[in-house]
Amino acid sequence: MLRCLTALPFYFRKGLAFPSAANEGFAVMPPVIAALSLIVAGLLSACGSRVETNTNTSSPQTFLPTATAQPTTSASPARPNLQSQILDDRFKSSTSPLSNVDFKNFAYPLPRGWQNPDGSDLTLINGKLDPVSADTDLGMDPDQAAAAKSQRRIGASYVATRFFDATGDGEDEAFVILKIETTGSAVPQIVYLYTYKDDKPELIWYFRTGDRADGGLKDLRPEDGQLVLELYGQDRFLLGETETAKITDDYEQICCPTFFTRSVYKWNGRSFQMQGKRLTFSVADPNARPVENMAEVVEKQNKSGKR
Repeated sequence: MLRCLTALPFYFRKGLAFPSAANEGFAVMPPVIAALSLIVAGLLSACGSRVETNTNTSSPQTFLPTATAQPTTSASPARPNLQSQILDDRFKSSTSPLSNVDFKNFAYPLPRGWQNPDGSDLTLINGKLDPVSADTDLGMDPDQAAAAKSQRRIGASYVATRFFDATGDGEDEAFVILKIETTGSAVPQIVYLYTYKDDKPELIWYFRTGDRADGGLKDLRPEDGQLVLELYGQDRFLLGETETAKITDDYEQICCPTFFTRSVYKWNGRSFQMQGKRLTFSVADPNARPVENMAEVVEKQNKSGKR
């Protein structure tokens, strides 16, 4: 309708009138007015027809929401299961009387440097011993701090037992693996090696390992009458009861090791002695050529770089 009205002559849109004879002294022109009336009527009629036609033929439009692209997030890579080999189905059973020992309810000595203040053993009950912590601070009375520390106890939990001949005597030994329970997130472990003598288990060796990528236990198995041990990290092996420390520039996330070291030990009747070279492998490509005695290699490189 508005578009129709805009088609009217200018003076109709402005609301203007013809001059009146009475007011202005001009003569009225009836034929012109009549003609204009007919024009207005025609315009209104045509306009009404268009409006009615548009009303009948138009259909309601449906407006769908525009799809918004959602940001994609890549899944974080799963952390590797560092215990998979020591928990697999190898060496789980044996005909040795050691297989009948209940190592989940057993007492174990603690290695050097990890002893309880009172010298007590780890005594598992149903495979578990909770740690006892006692907080101290610099502002405490020395006697109170000493008394608090004396209450601390290391906890442990049973992990697995592996049975195989590691001494070459034709009889299976038992390798009992315990996880040290701390009040933090570290996962160090202790391995106890028992033989069977005088109708009871006899401890002939035990050693501690590090925490995951920092010298943690990867695997242990027999090979050619010797003990093969694998620890995570570069050139990590055992010295007596303790794993060796990190070598220079051995930096990696504690959860996700990129190297492991294989070392071999032979029983001489009194202790296990390391045999051959220490081999450092890549976790991503364990079939690649390993680095031999990596600590010495790194030391030699450092010395040559200083010259």
